[in-house]
Amino acid sequence: MPTLCLCYEVHEPYRLRRYTVFDMGQNSVYEDDDKNCDAMLYTARVCYLPMNDLLLKLFRRYGKDFKVTLCISGTALDQFEQYAPEVLESFQALAETGNVEFAAETAPHSLAFLYSQQEFVLQTEAHAKRVKKLFGKKPATYRNAELVYNNDMALTLRDLGFKTVLTEGADHVLGWRSSNFVYCPIDAPNMRLLLRNAPLSVDLGKRFSDRSWNQWPLTAEKYASWIHAQSDAEVINLFNDYHIFGLRNKADSGIFDFMEALPGAIMANPDFNFGTASEVSKKYKPVGEVDVPQFMSWDEAGRALNAWLGNDMQKDAIHSLYSLARQVRQLDSPSLLKDFERLQTADHFHNMSTKWFQSFVPDRPNSFPSPYDAYIAYMNVLADFGMRVAEAEGKEELAEEQEAKKTRARAKKEEDDGETPKNAPGKRAAPLARKPRKTV
Repeated sequence: MPTLCLCYEVHEPYRLRRYTVFDMGQNSVYEDDDKNCDAMLYTARVCYLPMNDLLLKLFRRYGKDFKVTLCISGTALDQFEQYAPEVLESFQALAETGNVEFAAETAPHSLAFLYSQQEFVLQTEAHAKRVKKLFGKKPATYRNAELVYNNDMALTLRDLGFKTVLTEGADHVLGWRSSNFVYCPIDAPNMRLLLRNAPLSVDLGKRFSDRSWNQWPLTAEKYASWIHAQSDAEVINLFNDYHIFGLRNKADSGIFDFMEALPGAIMANPDFNFGTASEVSKKYKPVGEVDVPQFMSWDEAGRALNAWLGNDMQKDAIHSLYSLARQVRQLDSPSLLKDFERLQTADHFHNMSTKWFQSFVPDRPNSFPSPYDAYIAYMNVLADFGMRVAEAEGKEELAEEQEAKKTRARAKKEEDDGETPKNAPGKRAAPLARKPRKTV
């Protein structure tokens, strides 16, 4: 009985403002609050709120027969709390149904594992704790930003207690094998890998509204027939961006009607059902190992990391950022740490992409007119941030030096007081001198 595993990425980056050299050292407001607020409110209205309402409707209609997996980034949660708390409440309402599994990722939607394992671990643990606090259950499934993954990451996630990892079903990794089965990472036989079925995922994520596509318009019945044709599968993993509902595909495209009809169309064949990532991992045994020595992602250009690290600007920016990691963590400054983590969001580096084949989907446009503008603004921000780190280090050194002087002064005072004490413990008081007797 093949199981359909629907997993959606819920992510909102903090957009940087046009930060110039004249701002450096003058102010440290890096983000465009107006743009972030407007984007969040618009996305809430056309995507999050209507889609969450639809999911609640489907859960009531189908009960435990229909389930999904969601992965909400830490920056998205921050913006829900900051600009649209009703969106967070709607996700919490989904959690209460028991039909949704919430997966973990790096809190700022970063590529931290490539540059700092310590950052990766800290961000992942922080996000897992927050997911448990907000949605009531500690996540057992991990979905890294942009589905970036390799063998070493699996071992680190195993040590963190995760049971299942979601990643791309890349052809160069699978070879002749199909993504429609459960696998395990090499050297981690007790973990489970769920691999994205790229063709079926892209049909919804990129082609649904494309009128030049020879399969347009795509109906739930037609799509279900494609899935039913894969009857030899054990699991069909459809991983997409939540933005496909209402943003990438507008409401008038029929995307909400399509989604409302899809569960019934799938379950019209009694051999097919729905399950969360953890349920799939428990239900099916792995059919083999998957060896991923090099990093891969869900980027369409070769499933590599070119969209984020394909040119010298991107590499310079990310290397400069992570060179500050040790200093920032040692300072233990909440404001510096918040800015440092938000500067790690993968979208910042994606904005610097110059690849000719790299196109931005309409719901995630470049925040800047060009990749060069994005790089200049980011490096100006990083220069100011570096000055703040250096200033904080100087203040910390001065405070330590002053504290050391106080300690030495206290020690000297105690030593001086101990030299001529009155009736000091352990010392016998000197006898009083007797006056000589007068003789007559």
